[in-house]
Amino acid sequence: MTELDLQYKARLAEQLELYSEMKETMKEMVEKRGNLNEEERNLLSVAYKNVVGQKRTSWRIVTSLLSKNNEQAKIDVCSYFKEKIEKELNDLCDEIIGLLKNHLLNQEEESAETKVFYHKMHGDYLRYKVEISQGAEKEAQGNESKQAYELAQEIAKELKPTHPIRLGLALNFSVFHFEIANDHEKACKLAKTAFDEAMEHLDAPTKQQNESYKDSTLIMQLLRDNLTLWQENLEGEQEYEQEGEQEK
Repeated sequence: MTELDLQYKARLAEQLELYSEMKETMKEMVEKRGNLNEEERNLLSVAYKNVVGQKRTSWRIVTSLLSKNNEQAKIDVCSYFKEKIEKELNDLCDEIIGLLKNHLLNQEEESAETKVFYHKMHGDYLRYKVEISQGAEKEAQGNESKQAYELAQEIAKELKPTHPIRLGLALNFSVFHFEIANDHEKACKLAKTAFDEAMEHLDAPTKQQNESYKDSTLIMQLLRDNLTLWQENLEGEQEYEQEGEQEK
């Protein structure tokens, strides 16, 4: 199958919401070629985000059910599914992390935008592994996730404060600080700084910039929503729930 055939197959799989097929198609493309153009990069992100996102949702549901059940038979069933989901989720995260490390990261010829995109993805999928890990493994993966985000953050200084990828990084890194590092003040500071800097540089878009402008304002809204929720939590007015955080 040619690269154009693979790209068409991935786009069609997305349209049909066949995200496992889409993921396998984009995995094949990365392994064949390595570097991706902007459209292909976004297809890769959408594919893994949807497949992994479904597993994360299932894990949260079964974890909640497990904490509420008192009957041993039901606890055993929930435990079985929790363990099964955790293995599948870890395997998926390891798969995309492997693609990033072996094919997509550390390509010097790539633009700052592309480098930030991939390092952010690296931090995201390590963070998802942290959510379901325990003990020393959880700590090690948390440190690695933080390092990936910090590297992305350093490179992102080359992008405008309103750039959707820079804003998406700030959004997800602030979620990391809040729910993984348990540093609520740092999470709020990062989200507020990113939002305020973007507001200062937000101009009316040209026709060519309209799509990017929509993406930027959407992420800014998510930043503000999280900031409001977190500040209320810090003031003791509202209890934070893990599934309440917004991320990109």
